[in-house]
Amino acid sequence: MYRSHTCGELNASHINTEVTLAGWVQKSRDKGFMNWVDLRDRYGITQLIFDESRTDKAVFELAKTLGREFVIQVKGTVIEREAKNKNIPTGDIEILVSELHILNAAVTPPFTIEDETDGGEDIRMKYRYLDIRRNPVKNALLFRHKVAMEVRKYLSDQDFCEIETPYLIKSTPEGARDFVVPSRMNEGQFYALPQSPQTFKQLLMVGGMDKYFQIVKCFRDEDLRADRQPEFTQIDCEMAFVEQEDILNVFEGLTRHLLKELKGITVDKFPRMTYEHAMKTYGNDKPDIRFGMEFGELNAVAQHKEFGVFNSAELVVGIAAPGCASYTRKEIDALIDWVKRPQVGASGMVYVKCEEDGSFKSSVDKFYDQTDLANWAKATGAKAGDMIFVLSGPAHKTRAQLSALRMELATRLGLRNPEEFAPLWVVDFPLLEQDEESGRWHAMHHPFTSPKPEDMQLLATDPGKVRANAYDMVLNGNEIGGGSIRIHDKATQQLMFNYLGFTEAEAYNQFGFLMDAFQFGAPPHGGLAFGLDRLVAILGGQETIRDFIAFPKNNSGRDVMIDAPSAIDKAQLDELHIKLNLS
Repeated sequence: MYRSHTCGELNASHINTEVTLAGWVQKSRDKGFMNWVDLRDRYGITQLIFDESRTDKAVFELAKTLGREFVIQVKGTVIEREAKNKNIPTGDIEILVSELHILNAAVTPPFTIEDETDGGEDIRMKYRYLDIRRNPVKNALLFRHKVAMEVRKYLSDQDFCEIETPYLIKSTPEGARDFVVPSRMNEGQFYALPQSPQTFKQLLMVGGMDKYFQIVKCFRDEDLRADRQPEFTQIDCEMAFVEQEDILNVFEGLTRHLLKELKGITVDKFPRMTYEHAMKTYGNDKPDIRFGMEFGELNAVAQHKEFGVFNSAELVVGIAAPGCASYTRKEIDALIDWVKRPQVGASGMVYVKCEEDGSFKSSVDKFYDQTDLANWAKATGAKAGDMIFVLSGPAHKTRAQLSALRMELATRLGLRNPEEFAPLWVVDFPLLEQDEESGRWHAMHHPFTSPKPEDMQLLATDPGKVRANAYDMVLNGNEIGGGSIRIHDKATQQLMFNYLGFTEAEAYNQFGFLMDAFQFGAPPHGGLAFGLDRLVAILGGQETIRDFIAFPKNNSGRDVMIDAPSAIDKAQLDELHIKLNLS
């Protein structure tokens, strides 16, 4: 065997034991007559000692040649360490080495393999296999493994069956661009990589597999952000003979299980919030409820004065930032500049200081008296010592801008504690949303989502008012999962396609296999998919998913480690009957 123990398990109980260890050289300290080497593996670090008076001369001299990241094997005796290190589990002992074998030498790595490294992100992505040796990345990947195992354990205990679905499928319109794969055997035709296993899991319900799940790779060709990758992993689930309440209970139970097992946190029943309330109160459909700062609409108390900016606005809305009345003019101006950035897009911002003596001082004192400003404070829930920030303009855009400001303020004020978890369900989403330019209706979730039965009559008269049997799970301001009750009969599915602008022929060409299946007795069914990458990152206390993925892409969708995507040779293109036109 290359090793009898790992580098993280030896302690004082092993003193005088003969052991064999293998791993990487973390660092060495050569004092001439004495040489200490820290040996590292996945499990920890053990200190080795090469003593001129006790170690074979050849072994002692060989130890002096060791460099960072050399792969070595040693044999020796566990002895008590004189200068103990209480910061590591093996800090009470060290290994007096009797045999040393260099299994592989290493060139000097391009950055230090330490928790706090000197390597920038680009160089660490190029040498990702070295980055994985660092504790933060290693521990993130181990944590991801634990989450996946707990998911499988919980769902298996609930009688779910893990079933794989194909990766080479038919291209269908699901919102984002497909990654396409040419078929050599079917000239001029293409597969698509799945954006989700949506239609296959519905077909599994038709097939009688009434509780399905898989942890599955999905693919979307879209612009990347910190929380997006072109290939991502879903916990994909579907159930038959269920209503919305059944699904919410099962997957609320899964989330509670993960919080309990992985974080030691017990959470009560998740609150539920309608989409309409979330948008009105927080300005987005994935509100972070770890803190307050709920929106206060001010039209009734801020308009019909002499301030034209508010009078002409569709919406005047504000939030109360706790304890911010002490902000200096410089700090306030910095926030105004922040909301005027193109990424937010506000044209300006009004503020009101709620002084400790109960008076108010605002940037619009010329137009509003103390009674007016007291009404603003009442509408926003502001207290003495708070600051009210007010935006105005078109309702949808203004809510989005204030939502961005709310999150920024919470970050600056330390209100987004990564070790605090505040899950909720957002329900009653609109079934359809209208494109402003074309006027065409699109499915807010996907075309297989069923409408609320009580809203069906509105499809013909007011499609924008129809609510979907859809739900999202939100955790700390992030959508970590979403799903719906599906349409399970051909007539309703065809009606939905009609409202989405598909002709009957177009719908059948794209989804005929699913509509045909519905003719053979499709049960009522619904499901949910969690974004595993995002869920793991949030449970791990991080905002970005990248460190929880072994080999992520950069913001251009490139893998700089293997230099992909890359060109392929002409012979391959010819075999696929593909001609490039890059002009």
